[in-house]
Amino acid sequence: MSSMKDTIRSIAIELFFRKGYFATSISDIAKGSGIQKASIYYHYKSKEELLFSILKSTMDDLTRYLKENLSGLEDIEAKIRAAVHGHVRFHLERQKENFIANSELRGLSRDHYRIIVERRDEYEEIFQDLIRQGKEQGVFGNVDVKILSYAILTLCTAGASWFNPGGRLTVDEIADIYENFIVDGLKQGGQCLYPPEAAHVMR
Repeated sequence: MSSMKDTIRSIAIELFFRKGYFATSISDIAKGSGIQKASIYYHYKSKEELLFSILKSTMDDLTRYLKENLSGLEDIEAKIRAAVHGHVRFHLERQKENFIANSELRGLSRDHYRIIVERRDEYEEIFQDLIRQGKEQGVFGNVDVKILSYAILTLCTAGASWFNPGGRLTVDEIADIYENFIVDGLKQGGQCLYPPEAAHVMR
């Protein structure tokens, strides 16, 4: 059975996803959790701290998931495939948290914003290192490592904004589309890395 802190977090995720962080009040979260407004502050000091908790745990879980997917792999193409597939899968399976993470950063305090951005930078560096290895080994074309890492992550993250769980393709089928599209693009020097039409076929 989940704790009240977990219940509050779950309700907050649902409300932030549906209404937006700024349009959601502590009273809304308390009502959804079945407790008094004052009881929220026993678990979280503020609404902003609750948002930070959601964003931090999501980012930490994403990084852990990436490292697990890369564990034991040696071939660079296998690594980038696993990284891309896992990134897409994580963002679709935890759609609400990831949508919030990419749309509500402005709700964080300066210190909390810095912490999340630092974690994002560390995550991006893993992708950049993979692309750099592929470039140096001649597996990928002569690409701009940093720019391509941003393009790939932006492309793969966008699924959280349009994914329909009841759509005709499974999470893994969508991840396969992204995986093949991106690897083919990297091999061609990044020339064809433009957003696929997955958003339209899934609606």
